[in-house]
Amino acid sequence: MVTSTGNAPEKKISSAFIYFFGSFGGILFGYDIGVMTGALPFLQNDWNLQGNASIIGWITSAVMFGAIFGGALAGQLSDRLGRRKMILISALIFVVGSILSGIAPHNGQYYLIGVRILLGLAVGAASALVPAYMSEMAPAHLRGRLSGINQTMIVSGMLLSYIVDFLLKDLPETMAWRLMLGLAAVPAIILFLGVLRLPESPRFLVNHGFVDQARRVLGYIRKNDKEVEAELADIQNTAASEAQAQSKTTFATLLSDKYRYLVTAGVGVAAFQQFQGANAIFYYIPLIVEKATGQAASSQLMWPIIQGILLVLGSLIFLVIADKFNRRTLLTVGGTIMGLSFILPAVINSIIPDADPMMIVFFLCIYVAFYSFTWAPLTWVIVGEIFPLAIRGRASGLASSFNWIGSFLVGLLFPIMTASFSQAAVFAIFGVICLLGVCFIRNCVPETRGHTLEEIEAAGTKKSANASMHNA
Repeated sequence: MVTSTGNAPEKKISSAFIYFFGSFGGILFGYDIGVMTGALPFLQNDWNLQGNASIIGWITSAVMFGAIFGGALAGQLSDRLGRRKMILISALIFVVGSILSGIAPHNGQYYLIGVRILLGLAVGAASALVPAYMSEMAPAHLRGRLSGINQTMIVSGMLLSYIVDFLLKDLPETMAWRLMLGLAAVPAIILFLGVLRLPESPRFLVNHGFVDQARRVLGYIRKNDKEVEAELADIQNTAASEAQAQSKTTFATLLSDKYRYLVTAGVGVAAFQQFQGANAIFYYIPLIVEKATGQAASSQLMWPIIQGILLVLGSLIFLVIADKFNRRTLLTVGGTIMGLSFILPAVINSIIPDADPMMIVFFLCIYVAFYSFTWAPLTWVIVGEIFPLAIRGRASGLASSFNWIGSFLVGLLFPIMTASFSQAAVFAIFGVICLLGVCFIRNCVPETRGHTLEEIEAAGTKKSANASMHNA
């Protein structure tokens, strides 16, 4: 612990361990995003679901439907129980849901949908809790990079699921998809065991009166006593000023004049990330290639691995550049290129009707490459750092829920849309949404790089007050 004599803190838990397992929930998040990509073609054949776009959409998107509620519920409960305890509960739910998915009865479409909704509660909780925990543990000058570890974990989980899918593809159909889904329990068990040793967030501890414990936790992750005491004082000042407001905080509080600006910014970024259509690629890339080439989707499982490698490389690039460029700049550049990558195939097809159908896959790879180091990680960095302490749990949960609403709708509607329209036309719609997201960033989202959580809160409160005076 940090002593009053100026001695160095006693480090019982290394900062590397804290940051690694603090973000490890992203592995679960990513694995379940990716695993259905490879499992779906085998499940379709095993249960004769070809042509049943609505059931395919529901099985794929059921996790996202559950995550809508999991994110909001976990965000609210984490303000009462703590970030760490809720991550543990999420890991247990994930273990149970993964096993139940793997033992689904034959042709049990509605059983599998129900189990995947349960699994979504844990996935949604992880998407809300991990960014909040990481942002509260990281120092301001490294917050973007350390919060970006969450994205590296997510895409590593996706790549892991793609590799598992590929390795299991030669098994009998009914065994292949069951193992793909059931093996998600393994990283969930690892997460549970790791989080057992994690400390609670110092901001949560201060907010609940455990100042000495908060000082000890900061001693694990800050350089010296002076840095610990300075940050502890900032946290205490903010906690004291917000204590009364927090006791009366409801979801209606999020729309009050004081918080509306920052809540709109954080929730808007989270929603745009999904409505831009990334998960249409992640869930359905084998089926996209099948439609473009006419070859069976179950033989196209190398494509998910290629996009998984792009995602991991992009997340590593982000770790290098995260705190060197403004958040808004990266989101603007990424969103613009992503939008053009979706729109150009439709334009080219209108000019050259017999263009190579694999052209769309080439542009999708460009989209994934830019998404991987801009919107993918920065969404969760911003969600983790933009909300004031008094509303952080609820606001993070709300942002996560809107993110999952977008993910759910994309996962549900994409197979239905591509059954009615050309793939190029469907992706062009997503391209327009990408460009609208850029406009939102330029007009509604403040710059947060290099600012403490307390400074961001002060700036947001001032902005909201100015907007209220202008509208009065």
